[in-house]
Amino acid sequence: MKGIAITTLFLDIGGVLLSNGWGHVQRNNAAKHFKLNYEEMDERHHLTFDTYEQGKISLREYLNRTVFYKKRAFTEADFIEFMFKQSQPYLESINYFKALKKAYNLNIIAVSNEGRELNAHRIKKFKLDELFDAYVSSCYVHLRKPDEDIFKMATDISQALPENTLYIDDRLMFVEVAESLGMQGIHYKSLEAAKIKLKKYGFK
Repeated sequence: MKGIAITTLFLDIGGVLLSNGWGHVQRNNAAKHFKLNYEEMDERHHLTFDTYEQGKISLREYLNRTVFYKKRAFTEADFIEFMFKQSQPYLESINYFKALKKAYNLNIIAVSNEGRELNAHRIKKFKLDELFDAYVSSCYVHLRKPDEDIFKMATDISQALPENTLYIDDRLMFVEVAESLGMQGIHYKSLEAAKIKLKKYGFK
C-alpha cells in the first residue's frame, strides 16, 4: 500500500453512495405497499433482473414480467414512482468522496450493476455527475459484476494501470475479483472504516 500511487478510484454506487436501487428490502417494501405476493414476485425477479441490469430489456419489459403479467389495481406509473423513491443518498459518503477527488485530483469512475432507467434517475436525482468522470454501468456495457471483463473495461476507459487503481465495493466477492486482476481493493463496510483503509494509501 505504501508507495502505491492511486490515480483512479472505481466506486460501486448502491451500498456505498446510495441505498440499493432495487434490492430485496426495496422489493419487499413494494410488495407490502401494493399488496403483492413477495415470494412470487421475487422468483420472477431473479429469473429476469440480470437481463434488465445488462441493458437487454427496458424497465417496462422487466415490470411486465415480474408485476404486470396479470391485471393490477395500480398503474405502471404508480409502481415506477414508488420504485424510484426507494433510493436514498448516503450524503456523508458522497461528500467525502467529492472532497477526496478535489484534494487529490483523482479520476473517479462508477463500476456498478444498475438498470438503465434506475441508473439515470439516481445519477440525476443525487447529482452524481458532480462526482463521477464516467460510468461503467452494467446497463451501458452489457456486462455485470463479477464478470472480469467489466473490470478490464473500467481500466481501459480510465487509461490507468490496474495497480494505480483502487476499487471500493460493499460486496466482498466483487472486490476479490478486482484484486485478482491487479487492482487495489477495499471491502466497504462503513465510511469510517473505509477512511481508515484509505489512509494507508496516503489519503488523509
